[in-house]
Amino acid sequence: MNLIQLLSTCFRSILRNRMRSLLTSLGVIIGVGSVIIMVALGEGSQRAIEARITAMGTNLLQIIPRRQVSRSGQSMAMRVNAFTKKDIQKLQDESSFAAAISGVVNSNASVSGGEGNIQVSVMGVEPDFSLARNYKVNAGFFFDDEDMMLRNRVAVLGRTAAKNLFGDADSALSQQIRIGTTYFNVIGLLESKGASFGGSDQDDIVLVPLDTAMTRLNNSRNINMIVMSVISKDYMEAAQKETELILRESRKIQEGANSDFDIMNQADMIDMASATSKTLTTLLAAIAGVSLLVGGIGIMNIMLVSVTERTREIGIRMAVGGRKRDILFQFLTESVILSLMGGLLGTGLAFLACSILSMTGIPTAINPLIVAASAIFAALVGVIFGYYPALKAARLYPIDALRYE
Repeated sequence: MNLIQLLSTCFRSILRNRMRSLLTSLGVIIGVGSVIIMVALGEGSQRAIEARITAMGTNLLQIIPRRQVSRSGQSMAMRVNAFTKKDIQKLQDESSFAAAISGVVNSNASVSGGEGNIQVSVMGVEPDFSLARNYKVNAGFFFDDEDMMLRNRVAVLGRTAAKNLFGDADSALSQQIRIGTTYFNVIGLLESKGASFGGSDQDDIVLVPLDTAMTRLNNSRNINMIVMSVISKDYMEAAQKETELILRESRKIQEGANSDFDIMNQADMIDMASATSKTLTTLLAAIAGVSLLVGGIGIMNIMLVSVTERTREIGIRMAVGGRKRDILFQFLTESVILSLMGGLLGTGLAFLACSILSMTGIPTAINPLIVAASAIFAALVGVIFGYYPALKAARLYPIDALRYE
């Protein structure tokens, strides 16, 4: 029996019982579709997380004072040794890897505008903050060194904050807002950045000059955080080590003593998020892959039933010259075709489901390698679970098969 005759015979046999063939392939359809969808969701989520972290700033280092426990007699208290302008100046003067450095004073304040009164994150920052954190102004302009030096009462708003304060974000430009009891002129609007890695809205912020925030709002010389953009991601590790040395010297930390600050590397955050996402994706794909095995068992079951139903047909084929290997290949090919049909339908179902999920805002990313691997695995399921029924059919004795009722 040549290949064309073999395929023709197999397809006739499969199409003779269309509904049973479809139900037989159902396990493989669900298995392949589930694996592709789960991996697509995992990879889509991973890319979305990486995009959010990257949107926080290019090659970003975030330096935060460490909370320390101080004891006084029987009582314990948490103490934070905040940064000062001296720490930032030393870092700006001596760092050889920094593209932009800014101190940050962060507080949650009541802000009033023309259309609303909201609680929002008010950040006192330096002009280089926009470069370090990759914030772009698409209306108006960002404050400069002169605004810092003169402690001008100017503000740059995120899109969400501007909309909440004035109803329409674009109408906020050149208006006044009140932070606490102090009035500020809105000189710029930031380009929208969306949610951050932690899920907070990066557009729900108000930026003011650092010195203005320290003197007019907080009445404090303490700086909550330093953000630094490194000139290239290739120098992230070197920049982190150098930054630690400079700040330890600035803060007079003795050799051998622990640093009283932490440096968060953006690349480490991406690696950590990617590793977590990959582990979860692998787990979900493995769980979904179990249904492929269940589908294979279903194929084996139906092929065994088919052998029993067609025993007389097998006997006739053998009586007219059919060889055992012809019978083996016929039933094995039927099993593989059923499995591949399930794989193709499952792939189509996965593409449709991913398109629907993407339209609803859930990120998905179909990996062509996973699609190919799923198709190959579906074919292997057909071979593995179809071999025993095919072998059983090939081992029938022609006389017994012809006498079978």
